[in-house]
Amino acid sequence: MPIRNIAVGRPEEATRPDALKAAFAEFISTLIFVFAGEGSGMAFNKLTDNGASTPAGLVAASLAHAFALFVAVSVGANISGGHVNPAVTFGAFVGGNITLLRGILYWIAQLLGSTAACLLLKFSTSGMTTSAFALSSGVTVWNAFVFEIVMTFGLVYTVYATAIDPKRGDLGTIAPIAIGFIVGANILAGGAFDGASMNPAVSFGPALVSWTWANHWVYWAGPLIGGGLAGLVYEFFFISHSHTHDQLPSTDY
Repeated sequence: MPIRNIAVGRPEEATRPDALKAAFAEFISTLIFVFAGEGSGMAFNKLTDNGASTPAGLVAASLAHAFALFVAVSVGANISGGHVNPAVTFGAFVGGNITLLRGILYWIAQLLGSTAACLLLKFSTSGMTTSAFALSSGVTVWNAFVFEIVMTFGLVYTVYATAIDPKRGDLGTIAPIAIGFIVGANILAGGAFDGASMNPAVSFGPALVSWTWANHWVYWAGPLIGGGLAGLVYEFFFISHSHTHDQLPSTDY
């Protein structure tokens, strides 16, 4: 049972060199991801003079996020596991694959990485707005809430299947591609409705820098619930915790 594997961790874990290195890797990976993803949206606004969203813009956003996440996960995988997302970290925690204290370190690093990326974008674009996630016309908070739960469930389930599952075998080599693909596909599905965040850090940085907090809770609650459910489902139904199973070390995920 996953609940038996949940661990808080020891206080000294937060200051261990390997944990700090992993947190710094999460900071860098999240900065890379948000800079490219948010930057692609700002570039679209620049090219269209803040024009209305178009199908081409949605496809561009999908590709930018898919490519950037592929790279961000790849460069962090051997150091921190390449979470790049508080919802992924939470999903790993509820499945017993990372301690609470290390998870908090990751969260702090991810939020700081997103904020740093948005500050760099604001500076390098001469003050352009880092647009916060928002609901489209006719979309309620509960519509967006369900969207974020389902999309993040798919993302974290993919992370489990390709990166965390000890039985993944050679599938682990394509994990960053699969993770990038599911995010890109979900943006095509949900981007026109609520922006398709799936990642509280991605939502937090632009909201903080632009100081826009309307419906911000949706982009935390939805992904965390979806990610947590995915972690529990995959651990409970597909990962055996018999005496022959070797739990992945927290330094991997």
